[in-house]
Amino acid sequence: MMIIMKPNATPEQIEHVIQHIKEAGLNVHLSQGVEATVIGAVGEAHSIPTERFEGLDGVEVVKRITQPFKLASRQFHPENSIFPLDGFQIGANEIVLIAGPCSVESRSQILETAQAVREAGANALRGGVFKPRTSPYSFQGLGEEGLEYLAEAREETGMPIVVEIMSQTQLDLMLKYVDVFQVGARNMQNFNLLRALGETRKSVLLKRGLSATIEELLMSAEYILAGGNKQVILCERGIRTFETATRNTTDINAIPVLKNLTHLPVILDPSHATGHADYVTAVARAAIAAGADGLIVEVHHDPAHAVSDGKQSLRPEKFADMVKQVRAIAEAMGRSIAPIKKPVAVGW
Repeated sequence: MMIIMKPNATPEQIEHVIQHIKEAGLNVHLSQGVEATVIGAVGEAHSIPTERFEGLDGVEVVKRITQPFKLASRQFHPENSIFPLDGFQIGANEIVLIAGPCSVESRSQILETAQAVREAGANALRGGVFKPRTSPYSFQGLGEEGLEYLAEAREETGMPIVVEIMSQTQLDLMLKYVDVFQVGARNMQNFNLLRALGETRKSVLLKRGLSATIEELLMSAEYILAGGNKQVILCERGIRTFETATRNTTDINAIPVLKNLTHLPVILDPSHATGHADYVTAVARAAIAAGADGLIVEVHHDPAHAVSDGKQSLRPEKFADMVKQVRAIAEAMGRSIAPIKKPVAVGW
């Protein structure tokens, strides 16, 4: 349930309500805004009457959150969640562009790609170092060596890095390097991993599973939010249907639906959604028109020789053209592309 405090509620009254929530065996989630303080009482609250809290000093009103995803719901948090990502904000009016190769293959490859996508307008660099491949014989990633290359690319370009995590056993290592943890479609319901990420305070980009409903995606986000990590980004990346013309079927509907249901930022991955570079720009344009807060796009300087996902990767010049097109769509929507962060000069 959601307990809305009066505008003039004192810190002592707020603390008194919090103690009552804990005594009821519920978890407390405090949201202090400009106009009001909202206290979420989350857990098995259906049998607890709202009257238990309505009479407490400083309480304005008590409401039940009807959605199963409590903390992710707009009922609990009506305003958009906005949080910083090392030089820019996500969830605000500016649209964020994340780009880079599916896999980090070598130092020269990631440094070259990082410079190219930054010059084209990217705000953050993506790159996989632990690869969840369908075949155990496919390239599995460079591991920590790849993380070191990504860290070097961040130092040269000023862009934060977005890296997929496959298991909570990788968390301690990746905490030293990564700015945004990406949870892939196969791990959307890896609840042990989600709980572990909820205990961190780094941003998490959560991808929708291949056959997951929107509610299931939001319930997965709830695991992270329930751990106290409020920096969750939702990513639509296409779902599996009967259609075989594309790798997946892009669920453009999901963007406005999610924006209506949740306060969390929503981005789209047109690379995995289509599986073909020829369709990436068109779907990227559609995503921005539908209200997405950003894009995550695969870019490779030589897609024909990429060790993974070359077919759906844009060349840097094609990515630059895509950025121009989505910028025009953003402006028509009254939005803009987040500005490029300049790298910090070393030794000055």
